[in-house]
Amino acid sequence: MIIIPIKIKDRLTSCIKKFQPILLSAKKRDVNESDTIIIVNDMLTDIFGFDKYLEITSEYVIRGTFVDLAIKLDGKIQTLIEVKAIGLELKETHVRQAVDYGVKQGVDWAILTNGANWQIYKIYFNKPIDQELILEFDFLNLNPRNSDDIEHLYFLTKEGWGKGLLGEYHAQRQVLNRYSIGAILLSDSILKVIRHELRCISPDVKIEIGQIQEVLLQEVLKRDVVEGERAEDAKRKVTRAIIKTSKKASKEIIEEKLELDEQK
Repeated sequence: MIIIPIKIKDRLTSCIKKFQPILLSAKKRDVNESDTIIIVNDMLTDIFGFDKYLEITSEYVIRGTFVDLAIKLDGKIQTLIEVKAIGLELKETHVRQAVDYGVKQGVDWAILTNGANWQIYKIYFNKPIDQELILEFDFLNLNPRNSDDIEHLYFLTKEGWGKGLLGEYHAQRQVLNRYSIGAILLSDSILKVIRHELRCISPDVKIEIGQIQEVLLQEVLKRDVVEGERAEDAKRKVTRAIIKTSKKASKEIIEEKLELDEQK
């Protein structure tokens, strides 16, 4: 659990209460995109702690096109923010637009929002370019007393960017995602453990590793968990980790044996 300084926590809590009525009123009035940008700009200052004049840039130019807002810290663009009218539902076309801006600028993060709904994307500079929704929240439904809600806002604060909290959160998601867990379940060591447990249930039944693997692939795990680029990447990471662990274990065994020999 991340420890949020009391001063920042108080700021986030009070600003949730402050901006929820503002956003709700704007939504009822169905304000246009320009007015929504003004509200978002105020949110970036009051909630997230960015300097309106030094760290927030409006209509940031990227190769002849304009992105609504950009956040700059220490002279470096941290993220680009594409804003839509508060009454507009965020769609896949808007996601592609926001991510495309990020790709052209060469930044790792892109934010899409209509003031109420916030979506934060991690951009992967692969071939082809890909993105992943890392964080999403509806500001109108945030609870000032909910620690998770406060923590998610903290990720996007100036202080959070300075500490790289969004990157840490992403790294945690990478470890806990379905691709990594799927790859671990299909690793030889885990398959052997499963076989051992199944034999405990039915000692007289002969069970092969391949049979367990087949059941996992066909009946337990979804196809997208074990196929595709992300699944292959997870498999490679798990394989490297197993090899590294095996080498470390072997080295420790050898060192222990040498130590015993010397004692003799």
